[in-house]
Amino acid sequence: MGCHSRVLGRQNRRCSWRKRNISQEKKRIMEIYSVLTLFFIFLLTLLFLSSLWRQQKRSHVLPPGPTPIPLLGTPSYLTRDGIIRYYPEFHKKYGTMFTLWQMTDPVVVLCGYDTVKDALINHAEQFSDRPVYPVVEKYTKGFTFMTANDHWREFRRYILTTLRNIGMGKQTLEEKCLKEAEQLVEAMAEKGGKPFNPSHLLGCAVSNIIGAVLFGQQLDYRDKKLLDLMTNTRKHVSNIMSMKHQICNMFPLLLKLPYLNQILVKNSLYLVAHVREQLDFHKQTLDTSTPRDFIDHFLLKIKEEFGKADSKFHELSLTTYISGLLVAGIDTTTSTLKFCVTLIAHLPHIQAKVQKEIDDVTGSQRPPGISDRPRMPYTNAVIHELQRHLDLAPAALFHALTEDTKFHGYTFPKGTRIIPYLSSVLFDPTQWETPHEFNPGHFLDEKGQFRAKPAFMAFSAGKRECLGVNLARMEIFLFFSALLQKFSFSSVSGAQMDMKSLRLNKDEMIKSYEIRAVPRSSQPT
Repeated sequence: MGCHSRVLGRQNRRCSWRKRNISQEKKRIMEIYSVLTLFFIFLLTLLFLSSLWRQQKRSHVLPPGPTPIPLLGTPSYLTRDGIIRYYPEFHKKYGTMFTLWQMTDPVVVLCGYDTVKDALINHAEQFSDRPVYPVVEKYTKGFTFMTANDHWREFRRYILTTLRNIGMGKQTLEEKCLKEAEQLVEAMAEKGGKPFNPSHLLGCAVSNIIGAVLFGQQLDYRDKKLLDLMTNTRKHVSNIMSMKHQICNMFPLLLKLPYLNQILVKNSLYLVAHVREQLDFHKQTLDTSTPRDFIDHFLLKIKEEFGKADSKFHELSLTTYISGLLVAGIDTTTSTLKFCVTLIAHLPHIQAKVQKEIDDVTGSQRPPGISDRPRMPYTNAVIHELQRHLDLAPAALFHALTEDTKFHGYTFPKGTRIIPYLSSVLFDPTQWETPHEFNPGHFLDEKGQFRAKPAFMAFSAGKRECLGVNLARMEIFLFFSALLQKFSFSSVSGAQMDMKSLRLNKDEMIKSYEIRAVPRSSQPT
């Protein structure tokens, strides 16, 4: 009995000792947590005060703008929704320039035709840089149109020259567009005048043209490869515009998380795989004497540059640039055409005048060609006015200054981020007689002939103007005029909407609005 008591006593003492140790360990852990908490609070406070001091110090030498939140800046004003919602108000309040903040970095917004033109045209070199986008840089190694390095100048010159060589603006590419317009008309006729969303058919036509330029192929509208390409292009664009991309650009350390990396590139993998498949086929079938398309020309350039230590022409740059051309060439032109045919359905009197001009110039036997455009000033003016009201890119991609620059009374340091607010140009009352009304007369002179307007910056301007502007203009004119020649478009509800309501609902219009396309031959005369 005594032995048993001694054993119990020793066990109790051990338990007591363990409890004291555990209690002391917990106390030490709590003390460490307390110290770390205090440290982080102190660090955040320091960062907060430092950010506040920097913003206040720099705000004195920058254009005015809304008060930023220390550390965070003005994040809600730098999204697409923020641009549409707040920038008109800021333009009225602060004038032709105002300052926003991307965390602790200032972003200067330029408003109105005179200011934007002065920056992008008169000071083109100084305003031609881009800020660094960590997500883009990581996955493209700097070979992209959004790059901040010097590669873009060399590649832009090469790409523009190559596109011209393979038929941009020439008869060969026009013939492909006319052939595609014929297929588009046939596919739309199959709808039988019933309500439908034209986005799919228009996307197929546009995808086939960019496919012809890059890969030398035009596919049937039911081909799975074409459908997959369109689907994954849309996903890729949505991914780039997503909040997770924006957050990772703000906090590049997040890119070290493997799982997040997989999410960021998921929708881009198909595009890369599609391009690589085409690249492998072209390498096996390349004829150096007769290059067929963009890939062939690029492969010949790689051979020409082979052995040069500093050459930027290789399969990585080819893959990334072609992926970029696919996205830019498909998404924006498809959205533009969808808006054009849907809006014209709400403007029957404008539509009738376009159809009469087409009939007078080409009749019903052949579709209008590029050579007919000078004789179709009203149609050309309507297309431009449709694009003006579409206002597809309310603000151009961020620019950045290549050097310290004096501009309109301010001295901006090298690297300052710039947003050209293109909506303020497309609706500038000093440049357009009736900026908020649909008026094709904006692009017609007193004799009824087409007149170009410098304030028409739907494709931006200057050294960073859209690379595919000439191809896009050709596609839009040929497809739009071919469709108006064969069909009369009407809204499903039959109700007419004012231009302001249509502009406010343009995103929904592009995504989901349905229309009717009634063959003109079936209409009573």
